[in-house]
Amino acid sequence: MASQGEALRADAQHNRDRILEVAREALSANPDASLNSIAKAAGVGAGTLYRHFPSREALILGVYHKEIRALVDLVPELLTKHPPLTAFRRWCDRLSHYGRIKHGLAEVLHAAMTDRDFNESYGPMVAAIDRLLRAGEASGDFAPGANAEDVLLVLGFLWRIAPGEAGEARVARLLDLVIRGLRAR
Repeated sequence: MASQGEALRADAQHNRDRILEVAREALSANPDASLNSIAKAAGVGAGTLYRHFPSREALILGVYHKEIRALVDLVPELLTKHPPLTAFRRWCDRLSHYGRIKHGLAEVLHAAMTDRDFNESYGPMVAAIDRLLRAGEASGDFAPGANAEDVLLVLGFLWRIAPGEAGEARVARLLDLVIRGLRAR
């Protein structure tokens, strides 16, 4: 099995990416989705899935790392295309989508996560939020001095709310509260 640091052949990388994409959707719909059903939906054999992800925990961590990278990488794109306040809200909406995925997997994710996994994701997430906050300050949308770690801690509610229509409405209301708290007076 290739480590994350080693380059994968193009077809192997395509298979890995496809497995992660399908796993994200399957696990967000049903946290108990079988690995065989994920492999089948991804169009690969079980052996291919297990070569990339030797256990359920490894697959869940793979989904987690891919989602964190996508969230971090989204910040510059959003800030290029939107005013800071809109960029922050859209980023939080994406974080909320990730929270729905994480909701059903939190127990397994926390059990499988090492200090290294945490450290590799926490710093970039704090930096992403900080970049959004500083852009909001510069535009006059946000009051100066908000701490990115504090905001990340507050946004932790996103993965504690059960998925569904009522949960989505609650997320929208709570995000409105967070944004009102950050707004410049």
